[in-house]
Amino acid sequence: MDTPYGLEAIDSWPVPTAAAAVVRADGSLAASRGPVDHRFALASVTKPLAAYAALVAYEEGAVELDEPAGPEGSTVRHLLAHTSGLAFDEHRVMAPPGTRRLYSNAGFEVLGDHIAKATGIPFAEYVHQAVFEPLGMASTTLEGSPAKDGVSTVSDLVRFAAELQAPRLLDVRTVAEATTVVHPGLKGVLPGYGHQSPNDFGLGLEIRGTKSPHWTGASSSPRTFGHFGQAGTFLWVDPELRAACVVLTDRPFGPWAVEAWPPFTDGVVAALGSEARR
Repeated sequence: MDTPYGLEAIDSWPVPTAAAAVVRADGSLAASRGPVDHRFALASVTKPLAAYAALVAYEEGAVELDEPAGPEGSTVRHLLAHTSGLAFDEHRVMAPPGTRRLYSNAGFEVLGDHIAKATGIPFAEYVHQAVFEPLGMASTTLEGSPAKDGVSTVSDLVRFAAELQAPRLLDVRTVAEATTVVHPGLKGVLPGYGHQSPNDFGLGLEIRGTKSPHWTGASSSPRTFGHFGQAGTFLWVDPELRAACVVLTDRPFGPWAVEAWPPFTDGVVAALGSEARR
């Protein structure tokens, strides 16, 4: 689909393969570019999918957000918000729960195990039943860590981005809670972008806030939420624009992405803003 949203910028990126799409809050596709049905490794863009399944488990009554999970004193909420105190990739406690924003793959793995035990369903299967199947995400799989081992397509993630904006699987109040800062004011490291104060996160979703530098654009609203992945992938939702953007590539995150992503997003934001004013 050729439309003037700046998505053609991905054609000049130094990546073997890239695909992108913009989806409006009503679920309609505003624009797409590249092989949208190509399956890409998601890396940490897996986390919002895993978090959404955890919130389904919460609404089904299988778990409570404030029940114990992970290290002593930690809860499901702490694990989702990267405040459990667990280290990045080790099941080692680095801080008391709720005192630091320690971005943790290990925390999401503990979360997956906790939900599997609570539901009696392996977490990969639970995510499939709770999120992928009802949203029609037929090309999306999770085989391995709920922190980083998802595989999907732009077409499938457009469906998820639409769900984040107009929830059908969850109560809108639950999604509002997931996109509100948990433990405001906590400092922490945003992988690839260094120390941030504050380093805002909701429940499995990063919230842009006032972070600088950042992987979204300078013109992205502070309410923007989403996630990026070390596989060269990202998904953001900007509630002010009533739109979301998905970009998947097959080149690992690095200086090329730090340079390319913010101006790309600024171009998308400008196009959406111009459309809204017409």
